[in-house]
Amino acid sequence: MKKFAEFRMPNALYYGRDSLGKLGEEAAGLGTKVLLISDRVMEKIGHVRKCEKLLEQHNLPFVSYLDVNTEPTDQHVKEALEICLEEKCDVIVAIGGGSCMDTGKAVGVVASNGGYIGDYRGGARKISQKPLPFIAIPTTAGTGSEVTDVTVITNTKDDIKMMIKDPNFLPCTAIVDPILTLSTPKNVTAATGVDALCHAIEAFISKKSQPLTDDFARSAIASITGNLRTAYHQPENVDAKEEMALASMQAGLAFSNASVTLVHGMSRPIGALFHVPHGVSNAMLLPAVLEFSKRDAIDQLAAIAQIIQPGLDKQDKEELADFAIEEIKKLCADLDIPNLKSWGVDQEAFEQVISKMANDALDSGSPGNNPRVPAHEEIIDLYRVCYDYDFSISSTMIQS
Repeated sequence: MKKFAEFRMPNALYYGRDSLGKLGEEAAGLGTKVLLISDRVMEKIGHVRKCEKLLEQHNLPFVSYLDVNTEPTDQHVKEALEICLEEKCDVIVAIGGGSCMDTGKAVGVVASNGGYIGDYRGGARKISQKPLPFIAIPTTAGTGSEVTDVTVITNTKDDIKMMIKDPNFLPCTAIVDPILTLSTPKNVTAATGVDALCHAIEAFISKKSQPLTDDFARSAIASITGNLRTAYHQPENVDAKEEMALASMQAGLAFSNASVTLVHGMSRPIGALFHVPHGVSNAMLLPAVLEFSKRDAIDQLAAIAQIIQPGLDKQDKEELADFAIEEIKKLCADLDIPNLKSWGVDQEAFEQVISKMANDALDSGSPGNNPRVPAHEEIIDLYRVCYDYDFSISSTMIQS
């Protein structure tokens, strides 16, 4: 290591089957009234009621905000915040995907510090007061938001996904129960699984990587590439779902401390302008971005090849790097990951905002962590490659 490193994580991590049972005890130790944040899907399938029962067992009063959707916005934060303040809640619990957890993080900070969530972007407004205690419970194996100090909230006025990073956004407690992921639809399992893989790979190749984040990233890459297909094709396979839940958490710990890179920088504008779910947009971009980055990330990609297939009979770093990219493309193809065109993004509308997307990607700062830092025009070219990208075509054919 060339210099000291910093690593942050929640105060408590509970993971494994039936770990949700710790909710009541944890919440009771953090506050006296709970704001429960989730969405209507979680309510419908019964996950919200499970949380309510656990809170009731510890005589904890609660109120709920259940109107988060697939992409969290400043409007969701505002609505949940109003309930939080009006009901004098002093602890927040969020159950669901990254959208619910990111909303919970934002509410916790603004409830204690005031203002608008966008005020805190880029450190423009300092978080001087301790946020409300926050318990994060993921129901997908992908975002890793339960262990990160990042919230991503869409500014609905400017159509910008605001990535806001600060240690105060880190949950107090994460509860990662793979049983909650058994109800995840196949397409969500695929998208969030590749999202988690993206987190691990980006953390591993990031200019801000460190030995501890590398260890978590390596473990996550091995587990995801070894279990995601099974989790996708066999939705009731608890063993595969458990491996994916743990890997997603590990990937979250890795990227929260090493930062993400070009994929996330390019992904956020797609989500903001075309409302593509975050995990899907990351998956759409990952192979093409790795092809672009290969020149300056060849050592890391060669190492990833050996993680995917230990003892691989290849010695040349370029061959190993190509193998890693090909395996990731095959995984995306097997999971039926769409490109932007097949998702339904209109090409003319895409071209009209492509320069804005490139600007927004660069403004996020994430591309600066990439081994190969792109210029504005290179990002535009990459967006065009990704628009109708074919996961079934060999990378060597594209590169030639």
